Amino acid sequence: MADYSFAVMEEDTLRDLSEAAGHWLLARGATVACAESCTGGLLTSTLTDVSGSSVYVKGAVVSYSDEAKERLAGVRAETLAEHGAVSAETAREMAEGVREKIGADFAISITGFAGPDTGLTEQPTGLVYIAVAGSHGTAVRENRFQGSRRAIKLRSVATALCMLIDYNMY
Repeated sequence: MADYSFAVMEEDTLRDLSEAAGHWLLARGATVACAESCTGGLLTSTLTDVSGSSVYVKGAVVSYSDEAKERLAGVRAETLAEHGAVSAETAREMAEGVREKIGADFAISITGFAGPDTGLTEQPTGLVYIAVAGSHGTAVRENRFQGSRRAIKLRSVATALCMLIDYNMY
């Protein structure tokens, strides 16, 4: 599996990755949808910063609460009860659910703890699960990011874009 370690994250890096993801989608005639939690819409904002992105970005859900994850992103209540909102299982269901609900070729989901306080002692700040769903299945990655809340959000978005571009590797 590819290693997406971003020591320093700059806005230019995100713009470059977003443009690359856009080219990747355009080359396939494909669309994408997003389901975001801890990034609060930053992934979708980054994707739509690229002119012409309306051709491939179909829609997004910011599902910050468990209720929104269920109603809007298609996460089962049982999954949230058994595994929690920040888990590989929830990330998988978010991506698969939003892909189906919005009708996109691909979907990306991000759920995690951006910090600085998780409110839970057993879950560390920087724990982020990212999933990419497509016709060949769903890839889920557990990440342990370091840094400020903003840095964790930026690293999450950068990793999600790389995972989309690398989707055929999974």
